[in-house]
Amino acid sequence: MTKLAIIGGTGLTSLDDINITRKEVVQSPFGHPSGILQTGELFGTEVLFLPRHGASHTIPPHKVNYRANLWVLKHAGVDTIIAVNAVGGIDSDLEAGQIVIPDQIIDYTTSRTNTFFEEGLKEVVHVDFTEPYCADLREKIISVCAEQSLRFKDKGTYAATEGPRLESAQEINRLERDGCNIVGMTGMPEAGLARELDICYACIAVVANQAAGRSDEKITMDMIANNLNDGIKTVRKVLSKVIPTI
Repeated sequence: MTKLAIIGGTGLTSLDDINITRKEVVQSPFGHPSGILQTGELFGTEVLFLPRHGASHTIPPHKVNYRANLWVLKHAGVDTIIAVNAVGGIDSDLEAGQIVIPDQIIDYTTSRTNTFFEEGLKEVVHVDFTEPYCADLREKIISVCAEQSLRFKDKGTYAATEGPRLESAQEINRLERDGCNIVGMTGMPEAGLARELDICYACIAVVANQAAGRSDEKITMDMIANNLNDGIKTVRKVLSKVIPTI
């Protein structure tokens, strides 16, 4: 039986419709996870929820303990994860509030521990990451988006940058030349760690702003928060239809 978890990003630090049945403080061999692990019923399905940046959104992207988060979810029996990530839109046709279901990712982070397989190994472990997101889960999400006639893109390459600062205009130009369509700070090592734990993992990316140099408007946190309001409403609508199918 599938056991589903939602990892909430910026704008999704709680699930309004969830009927919480259990809250657990869970420790991991890799330190503290981002917060209390919540279990409850959401749209008729048991779901676990973990806010990536903490309940009060105080953990910056480069300080998230990704290994602890993924370990506690796996330890709880989770085998499927829908991750919600706020991103900047690199492509000119991406508007604030729109969602993207990425199919590829490029890791530009530099300081994060990005694997479980580094100490006490009987042999070196290499994990296939050719297709970084779970195809079946992506298709379920895409089908719901299409059925609901939502503004969305069914594929794209996520550029995972270090943060916490936003990128320069020329850095965004470089990411575009590399083939990236959206940019965020939390896509890696989360996706890679999920693959190492054999967890089916897919991402719903919410465009919070046009990336640096893509508009004349200054990027501010107020702008991002305002734009995410509509985007997160769309995410909640998608989750309400996807979760019962999993």
